[in-house]
Amino acid sequence: MRKIDDPKKQASIALKKARTHINNVLTMIDKDVYCIDIVTQIASVSGLLKSASDKMLKNHMRTCFKDGMTTQNENTKEKLIQEVLEVVNLTKKHR
Repeated sequence: MRKIDDPKKQASIALKKARTHINNVLTMIDKDVYCIDIVTQIASVSGLLKSASDKMLKNHMRTCFKDGMTTQNENTKEKLIQEVLEVVNLTKKHR
């Protein structure tokens, strides 16, 4: 199997898989499937969402952030740093 190098494509694949899992979880709930099986599938969805988020942040750091840090404008640099810190703190809260 060929590895996909583009982090955005990888994130898209993870999100599409998560969407499929979510649909399956909803069906499981409707069919009154054993709760632990449902929770296990929800954990899978969480893992896929985390993976997509990590890939997008990695892509951002290698592109937008890297390019933005070449500016001479210190306010722009500080804004970029604050954005990353905020999103990292946000993801920490939800893990």
